[in-house]
Formats: sequence, C-alpha cells, structure tokens
Amino acid sequence: MSVTRRAVLKQLATASDAVQRETTTKAALAATLDTDEGTIESHLDGLTACELVRTYPDGRVRITITGEELLALDTDELVIVDSE
Repeated sequence: MSVTRRAVLKQLATASDAVQRETTTKAALAATLDTDEGTIESHLDGLTACELVRTYPDGRVRITITGEELLALDTDELVIVDSE
C-alpha cells in the first residue's frame, strides 16, 4: 500500500494533539496506515522540515498547530510547502 504524506499528516492529526502536546509513535502510525516504519519516517522527515510535525528523540511524534491549520484548509488541491 502506498501511503501519501497527506495521509500520514491526517492520521497524525487524529492520533495526536498540538495544543495538548499529546503524542503517538512512528510504530503506531505505521500499524494504523498498514505500512512500514521506514516509509512513515521518510514522510515525517519531510513534514518536520516544513514544521508541520514535531518529532522527539525517543520516537514520539505529534502534529504542530501549523499542521492542524493546514489540514483545516480542507483543500483537495495540491499544496506545496517549502521548507526554506
């Protein structure tokens, strides 16, 4: 199953919370999205570079407020976020 970066961000929004700082794990995301942790980690690296996701050294992850705001736009269009 090919998982998109958007799908990872949406699942992370369901499994974590920016304001409450609730986190989940890469393993939990991989299991829920039926993919391997390497795929999840690759997507999370890109999302982290754009400040849409916060990752912690112990493997926990959470969506950021910026990530929640991007999802709240509820657009079906392609969204390009430049990390520069």
